[in-house]
Amino acid sequence: MGDSKVTDANISDAKTSSNVFAIWISLISNLILTGIKLIVGLMFKSQVLIADGVHNAGDVIATMAALGAAKVAQKPADEDHPYGHGKSELIGSAMVAIIMVIAALFIAYHSFESFFHPAGEASMVAFAAAAVSLFWKLWLYIYCMRISKETTSKSLEATAYDHLADVYASIAAVIGIGAAIIGERNDISFLSYGDAAAGIVVAYFVLKLAYDMGKEAVDVLMEKAVSPEKLQNYERLVFSVPEVKRIDRIRAREFGQYVIVDVRVGIPGELTIQEGHDVSRKIKRIILEHHTDVEEVLIHLNPWYKDDDLE
Repeated sequence: MGDSKVTDANISDAKTSSNVFAIWISLISNLILTGIKLIVGLMFKSQVLIADGVHNAGDVIATMAALGAAKVAQKPADEDHPYGHGKSELIGSAMVAIIMVIAALFIAYHSFESFFHPAGEASMVAFAAAAVSLFWKLWLYIYCMRISKETTSKSLEATAYDHLADVYASIAAVIGIGAAIIGERNDISFLSYGDAAAGIVVAYFVLKLAYDMGKEAVDVLMEKAVSPEKLQNYERLVFSVPEVKRIDRIRAREFGQYVIVDVRVGIPGELTIQEGHDVSRKIKRIILEHHTDVEEVLIHLNPWYKDDDLE
């Protein structure tokens, strides 16, 4: 048992290190990209690049929030927080969603305003900056999403989705700036506003992702039940324990990066307390073995007699 606890602690520490390292990579990347986009955008008057730079500045704040949430979430349970600090990650996710909404509204406003002014001169430097951002953010999204799945980290998953929003933003920027360059060189006036139009497209994708992310965070904070499919799987595992004759109630809820299962079962009433205790351990062990995201299984035993089935 001692070796098992040490192993679990080592695994937990490794997950924490992976999460924190990935978030630090995201933070440094966002700082660099924010500087590149704002400097190039202001120098060459690219609305979509300036807006995307402001979005990246918001990402810096969001990533710092995710970093703090990831550290708090790994704190062990204490007297004030007997179920641990897992929900702190959801607070980080909610903060990311709020920042993304603000960034999207800012992008949409300034992009729409650009239609009422002469189109700015398109720049290959701005196009190159958008392209660099696109590939950099795509790599960050893939990297952070892979780590978040390995560690079941909600805050890192939120950071990954934020990178995905930036991928959409960069795609729109590349297309918009590219269209403006083509319009300018071929004297096609409506294409000259491709930069501004791209900004509105960026705002839409950012808002959509912010909504999805915020909804998930609120659902977990409000202790929404896990999916029916997952609940049915828990039920099958409980019934696989021979002594279990009836399930009186089974519930499960996400608690940040892990799940808590609550089950009431009927077992033969003639079993001793020790035998009932052993049944509880069997139920808990089989669920934990098949679902690595389950942190705790709360079990209540009710007496069952053969006559119960005849009623």
